[in-house]
Amino acid sequence: MTTEHIGFNVDALVPKAMAHKAEAAGVAKATLGPFRMFALAVLAGAFIALGAIFATTVTTGSTLSFGLTKLLGGLVFCLGLILVVGAGAELFTGNNLIVLAWADRKITTWQVLRNWIIVYLGNFVGSVATAVMMFFSRQYTFANGALGQNALNIANGKVNLEFGQALVLGIMCNALVCLAVWLCMGARSATDKILAIIFPITAFVAAGFEHSVANMYFIPMGLLIKAGAPAEFWEGIGSTAVSYPSLTWGNFFLVNLLPVTIGNIIGGALMVGLAYWFIYLRPSWTGAQSFD
Repeated sequence: MTTEHIGFNVDALVPKAMAHKAEAAGVAKATLGPFRMFALAVLAGAFIALGAIFATTVTTGSTLSFGLTKLLGGLVFCLGLILVVGAGAELFTGNNLIVLAWADRKITTWQVLRNWIIVYLGNFVGSVATAVMMFFSRQYTFANGALGQNALNIANGKVNLEFGQALVLGIMCNALVCLAVWLCMGARSATDKILAIIFPITAFVAAGFEHSVANMYFIPMGLLIKAGAPAEFWEGIGSTAVSYPSLTWGNFFLVNLLPVTIGNIIGGALMVGLAYWFIYLRPSWTGAQSFD
């Protein structure tokens, strides 16, 4: 007996069907109640932070080449989006795709902005709260402080990017994140979704692109270590807090988070969301030709 006889289709959706599914998902996301939306966003921030914790831990002390170390970090970071998509949560970067529903006039501009603002704030709370928990866990002292030193170096590198550089790295990042979410729209199973996520997310991390929500964990974690790590930690790694002058809350918000967030919106909403709306959902195309 074939899958057709039992009414089950194992084939992935074609892109035009994916566009309609993404549009319906955008309507559902934009019309969520604010409290549920915020709670799901807090979860997403924590989930992405778990991926960041995994990546920081796995790359600590690596003796592999630069490329292979970045590849390994990207592979394990996929945990974050797998949890968001599989367990259910609201992630700002992925939610840039709700512009498909907006462009088709299924939701208003205010509903888009409301979703992005609430979800962004919830992601921030979830990410930073996870960073605070990890600081008090003292996990950063593992491997004789090498793990904490890795966290510091990751955060320091991010706050030393130039504005334009961070902007473009943010664009490239969320193009890949939204492509991963887009591919998940065509998935028929949990396994399909995981496989759809792995390559785009591994690619953005390995390439050094910038993700605003991930940075809500990476940089505060470094800031907390810099401000609160005991003297024996600094002695163990042979450094001091003074060695990280650029690692400040001001630079976190203005030098990194601001341009990266703008870049994420451009890469996700414009380069992926509106591009696929134009190709598959634009009214003048409807019924004119097949995209199967």
